Amino acid sequence: MIIVNGIATLEISAIIMGKKDTIYPTLLWDKDTAILVDACYPGQLPLIREAMEQTNVALDKLDTVILTHQDLDHIGSLPMILKESPRKIEVLASEVERPYIQGDKRLLKLTAEAVEQADAMLPPDLPEQLRTAFKAMLANPPQAQVDRTLADGEELPSCGGIIVIDTPGHTPGHISLYHQSSKTLIAGDAMVIADGELHGPNPQYSLDMDTAISSLKKLTQFEIDTVICYHGGVIQGNVNERIARLAAV
Repeated sequence: MIIVNGIATLEISAIIMGKKDTIYPTLLWDKDTAILVDACYPGQLPLIREAMEQTNVALDKLDTVILTHQDLDHIGSLPMILKESPRKIEVLASEVERPYIQGDKRLLKLTAEAVEQADAMLPPDLPEQLRTAFKAMLANPPQAQVDRTLADGEELPSCGGIIVIDTPGHTPGHISLYHQSSKTLIAGDAMVIADGELHGPNPQYSLDMDTAISSLKKLTQFEIDTVICYHGGVIQGNVNERIARLAAV
């Protein structure tokens, strides 16, 4: 979905653990650069390429990937993007998330217990080859070098201007991004959209809910016309009012 010229969501769907899951990475571009915010599940590069082409932005124009945080559905296809790209891609993330993305530390939500329980979570009719591959991926998750870290309040001049916002809670170093020219908040997993409504972070997947709710207060400082949530897509209309109510919970 193109929000305005230069910013769009990529709708990426796949069957994950037996059910359809749709995620919404963000693509930003201008005449000089293209930026992908978050890199989907492992193995989704063909879907990313196809979705980018639908916005008339070729994958080989991509020169920057920004990761909002360390979760597997955000970093999964990054190693393949870097491998397949004909040009150097700069990877950006927060300093806190960097060691997890690079594999220096274990992903916080991929505990040994979670890996052990993976077999029970998979559909019983899943072919053994796919079952084995999935468990191997959890045991050795994707990783990639972070070229540069981003600081709270930092402004990136590309693509109409992007402000970095520290929004910890879902993970310790989670960031959101504010696209200045379109007044669009790229929320990552700081919020979700469900049944057409904007909600706070999903408590099932957030490591520190108190901090995650507190982080929403920072978002009220921005004039926002559109919110992109990685889980749920796009919402517009009175979003500042809705965010203020969520932050007051």
